Amino acid sequence: MVNDYRTLRGKVVVITGASSGIGRDIALEAASRGARVFLLARRLELLEEVRTECANLSLAQATAIQVDVSQMAELEHAVAQIQAETNRVDVLVNAAGFGDFETFAEIPVKRIEQMFRVNVFGMMLLTRMLAPMLFATKGHIVNIGSMAGKIQTPKSAVYAATKAAVIAFSNSLRLELKPLGVKVTTVNPGPVNTEFFNVADSGAQYLQKMAWLSLDPEKLAIRIVASFGQSVREINAPWFMEVAARLYPLAPKLGDFLASTIGNQK
Repeated sequence: MVNDYRTLRGKVVVITGASSGIGRDIALEAASRGARVFLLARRLELLEEVRTECANLSLAQATAIQVDVSQMAELEHAVAQIQAETNRVDVLVNAAGFGDFETFAEIPVKRIEQMFRVNVFGMMLLTRMLAPMLFATKGHIVNIGSMAGKIQTPKSAVYAATKAAVIAFSNSLRLELKPLGVKVTTVNPGPVNTEFFNVADSGAQYLQKMAWLSLDPEKLAIRIVASFGQSVREINAPWFMEVAARLYPLAPKLGDFLASTIGNQK
C-alpha cells in the first residue's frame, strides 16, 4: 500500500522546537491537514498554546512534551511517552536549534558545546531513537539546516559549523535509509522572520538589515509540510541564495568577498 500524504489524516508527526519559530508553523500547518502531532520543546507554557491550536485545527489529539533536546535522559523520556501513546511515527521534523552571533574568539566554550548539543547531537539522538517506528511506516525525516551551513559569514563560525554538520548528516542518512523506503529532506533557509534572532543577534539589527531577503515562516512551513512523503532531497530558500551556494565553490574569492561584505551584517 502506497502512503498518501495529500492529507495528513491518520499520520503521526513529531516536531522538535515546536513552541516557536518555524517549528511552531510546521506544527500548525501539519495539524491543519489533519495530522496527530507530538510537540517537543523546552517552554511548556508556549508549547501548550501551540498544542491547543493544533488540536483545534486537526480535530485530532495533540500532545505537548517538555524536553530539552540536548539532554539524553529527557529525549528518552519523550520517546517513551510517544511510544506509550501511539504505535507509529510517519514524519519526524528536527526543528530545534539556536544560534549565537559572536566572534569565535569571544563566544564562551559552554555556548559552543550547547549549540552542538542542541543543533546536532540532539537531532541525531532523537532520530536514532525513533528510527524503528520510522522504518515501520517507511516514514520521512525532515532536518532543518540553514544556508549558513553552505554560505559562511563572519560571526557565525560555530552556528555555521553545526548546520554544515546537519547537512552532512542528512546527506549520508538519506543514502543509508533509501533501501528501507525512508525519506530524508534537509531544509536550508536563509534568514527567517522569527524570534531566532532575539537570541542569535540580541541588541543588533541583523534581521532588519536583511529584511529584503527574509522569509515568511508560514509560507516556508507550507512548503515543508507539502514535501511530507515526497522524495525531496533539499528545500533551499530563497532561490537566489541557493544559486549563490552553487556558484560559491566555482568562484571562491568572489564568494569570500561577498560573504564578508554584503553577508556581513551581524
